[in-house]
Amino acid sequence: MSAVTQPLLLGGERATTQLYELGVRRDGVVLVHASMRSVGGDAENMAAALRRALGPEGTLVVPAFTPENSDTSRSYLERVRGLSAKARATVRASMPAFDPAVSPAPTMGALAEAVRRAPGALRSAHPQTSFAALGPAAGHLLTGHRQDCHLGEDSPLARLYESDAQVLLLGTGFDSCTAFHLAEYRRPAPPRRLYRCVVAAEGGSGRWWEYEDITLDDSDFATLGSDFVRARSDAVVTGRVGAAGSFLFPLRTAVDFATGWLKDHRADGC
Repeated sequence: MSAVTQPLLLGGERATTQLYELGVRRDGVVLVHASMRSVGGDAENMAAALRRALGPEGTLVVPAFTPENSDTSRSYLERVRGLSAKARATVRASMPAFDPAVSPAPTMGALAEAVRRAPGALRSAHPQTSFAALGPAAGHLLTGHRQDCHLGEDSPLARLYESDAQVLLLGTGFDSCTAFHLAEYRRPAPPRRLYRCVVAAEGGSGRWWEYEDITLDDSDFATLGSDFVRARSDAVVTGRVGAAGSFLFPLRTAVDFATGWLKDHRADGC
């Protein structure tokens, strides 16, 4: 279905109205991925508009991922490509330890940073794939994020699934849809790999920590999202917020669809 479309500049009450017309559920929970460059306007104003649309009992959640402190992350491997061993060691030694209270999440965008820094915001404990949230359900959603479980059953994604949360792709595509990763954990015997990152140690220093988790792969999420929109057009609402096209849909519906889709489309058949 399509929401009312209004190609109007983002700002104040107009943004709240657009979010309401799109279908953001009052007193609900919404996980937001946003490109403010596409939407236009100010990230703090957008966060305020989302909170007004959700109402006082609603909870706003954003990804606050930190690949900057890992030498197994895609961003690190791209950063050191072509560098000498000495230069790679210098980059690695400069990586800051993750501190949920202060570590920025620059690759997640301006809206995620606005929410993370907002007074009263909470953040989950995973040193690579934390989430930040504002609202009365934040504690329930973020507590218990195991440090060896990026985005699975012991992460906020599973709590969002249980809470019947919505997902809002605000000026972004399905290649950014973190919820699909929960479906990867729900495949039988998903492939696994080692990860490393810097975590805080006693005395304020950092230490390298290695752990095993499933192999996260978002390379086919854009195709998965296109198929999801076609198959579940009854559940996916499209419309404009600010200058950008956006998608709103139930997280649970997306994860359930992705679980079956991955089984049918991934080469290992798992």
